[in-house]
Amino acid sequence: MLAAKAKDIELKGKTVAELADRVLPALTAAMKLLGKQAPAEADNFRSTILLAIEAAQVHPDKPSTITAEMARKITAALDAAGQDRPELQKAIEEIVDSGLVGVTLRVHDERGEWAGSAGVAELGGSAKPPINGHVRIGSNTKTFTATVVLQLVAQGKIGLDIPAADYLPEFGLDERITVRMLLQHTSGVFNFTGEVYDDGTIAPGIPIPYSTTGKEWMDNRFKTYRPQELVELALSKPPRFEPGTGWSYSNTNYVLARLLIEKVTGRSVAEEMQRLILGPLGLSVTMVPDGPEIPGPHAHAYYRYEDGGEQKTIDITRQNPSWISSGGDMISTTQDLHTFISALLGGKLLPAPLLAEMCTPHPTGIPNMDYGLGVFVLTTDGGGTVISHNGAAVGHAALMYSTPDGSKTLTAALNCVDDADLSIAAAFQNAQRRLLNEVFGGGQADPAQPTD
Repeated sequence: MLAAKAKDIELKGKTVAELADRVLPALTAAMKLLGKQAPAEADNFRSTILLAIEAAQVHPDKPSTITAEMARKITAALDAAGQDRPELQKAIEEIVDSGLVGVTLRVHDERGEWAGSAGVAELGGSAKPPINGHVRIGSNTKTFTATVVLQLVAQGKIGLDIPAADYLPEFGLDERITVRMLLQHTSGVFNFTGEVYDDGTIAPGIPIPYSTTGKEWMDNRFKTYRPQELVELALSKPPRFEPGTGWSYSNTNYVLARLLIEKVTGRSVAEEMQRLILGPLGLSVTMVPDGPEIPGPHAHAYYRYEDGGEQKTIDITRQNPSWISSGGDMISTTQDLHTFISALLGGKLLPAPLLAEMCTPHPTGIPNMDYGLGVFVLTTDGGGTVISHNGAAVGHAALMYSTPDGSKTLTAALNCVDDADLSIAAAFQNAQRRLLNEVFGGGQADPAQPTD
């Protein structure tokens, strides 16, 4: 097709990306035609291109912004030619109708890859959320952090069942708390974003976007918190239970894991993430941010609050995620989340014994939903197992599901209007459940959010 149209294509442009804008529509057209005439060959061709893109980006010491932009454009061209999956498109449109602003979904399964979006990227606008836009991934960050810790375990720098206090003596941690307990949420350490006890009692932590501190958080959303002060605040409160005697989701565990990584390596968690995960997998757009910015393209995040008796909705796409730290501060895309979870469960990041440890379910008390080391282990309605972690990050959310071997994945990005009452929570959980049912045959939604 390119050869036939060669005379009609004027390759004018100053950059490689600009040239690609003129050529890639032909790739989309060719893929659509091939998909109609020989679907199997179209899948093979697509897989070959994606493998080539992945190989071209694996330069951890010299990441190329040009290569990353080209990869994004080629992936977008392939997405535009994706298979017709009306049931998936209908699902995300119905999710938007339930109260979300926008949804982007990416599915890799036996039928190939499908990506689509519904809703809008911005209130008052008409453009859909970008297919591979950046999103704040919330508690998905925990899976990345746990993977780095386990890689350091594999290197002999950390012992999984060694007391965390041996590595972080400055905090006076209970000597019974092991590294495993941090990753497994069985340490009992107070959650610095606050605790809700079984009897309904609330023990507040730092100001968060929810409950009675929403306005205070919103007014100070650009404040920078140091990880150490989050831990110190948590340790100034009584523990929720004795180490190893219960399970409770606590962001403090993962800030301690971050500090542990930095202590044993002498490098920042962002540098270790780049060295051990992002670089090797070519995840050129995934990052640990050091400020309020989020790169484009992206859908917008919103927050609704009351001010002087008046309801106001503001754009909070720019916010400093240091308040949640490694409990949920990272930025990624649906494509990078797919690449990560598929590679992780496919055995490309951890030795088999440690991957098995990561995915070994520990009871949480939630039906059909156990926790490993940085991942939820879900049992679907059909009796199957799905490995997952999801997260919300005030107006943004990201979903990440996979079969245990990494062969089938679902990743999604959501944008919404959040508020102190978490009124979007029902729509968020329904979205998870609906998509899980469509792709994996049913299951329970993962309730993990940064404030849990």
